[in-house]
Order: sequence, then structure tokens, then C-alpha cells
Amino acid sequence: MSLNKMTAAQEKRIRGALKKVPFANLLGLELETFTPGTAVVGVTLRGEHLQNNGVVHGGVIASLIDTATAFAVLTVVPKQERVTTVDLTITYLRPLVDGRVHAKAKVLRTGRRVVAVSAEVSGADKTLAATALSTYLRLGT
Repeated sequence: MSLNKMTAAQEKRIRGALKKVPFANLLGLELETFTPGTAVVGVTLRGEHLQNNGVVHGGVIASLIDTATAFAVLTVVPKQERVTTVDLTITYLRPLVDGRVHAKAKVLRTGRRVVAVSAEVSGADKTLAATALSTYLRLGT
């Protein structure tokens, strides 16, 4: 797939894909934007996203990142190809407590077997709250 342009069919497939992920829907994750090699996924924080100290649970941030990176990968692999996360390394930089949170993911390298992706998470004030690196395995068709 070209990193320069997506077809209307590819865009439609990507827009509909998040609706098929029950866990992402449970968390309230929303696909905001995507271009070839990138994706932005956001969530408006709710009380259920917080841990007992009143800050966002790390698992919510991890899920947000994993979803954003997966969608960035979807923009660069053929429709029939399946992928899965191999690893996800997150550095939490500061706590988040409320508002809208965004994960911006970018494909760094698309190889024959693996795809490397980075992500940054920012809060409503646009302050960087977490960074991540992830690798996806291309499973073929």
C-alpha cells in the first residue's frame, strides 16, 4: 500500500474497524484522524478510567496507545493482511486526570515481517504524558 494515498475503500474499512473492537468501545476510544502511516485515537476520560489515586489507570493509556498504533499499521498493510502486536514499551511521563486524551501514532518502518510504530499521548492541555514504541508482526492473509 502506498504511503501517499489511500483509496475510498481503504478509508471506509479503517473507519469501520474500530466499531468491531468491543474492548475499545467499552473504553470509549474514538478514531479521530488517519493518513497513510499515521492515526490519532482519543478518549474523553470518565471516572471508570481512573485508578484509586484519581489519575488515569496505566492500562487505559496502554490500550489507547495499542489502538492508535494498530490503526496506523492498518493504513499501510493490504486489506486482507492480518497483524498482531509483538511488543509495546511505554514511558509514562506525567499523570492524566480528566478531559480529552489523544494518542498519535506513526509508522516508523514497514518491513516484510514486522512494522515498527511510535506513539505519543497528550492530555487536553497538549502536554506530553507518555511515549511508546511498538512492533507488529505481519501474519499474512
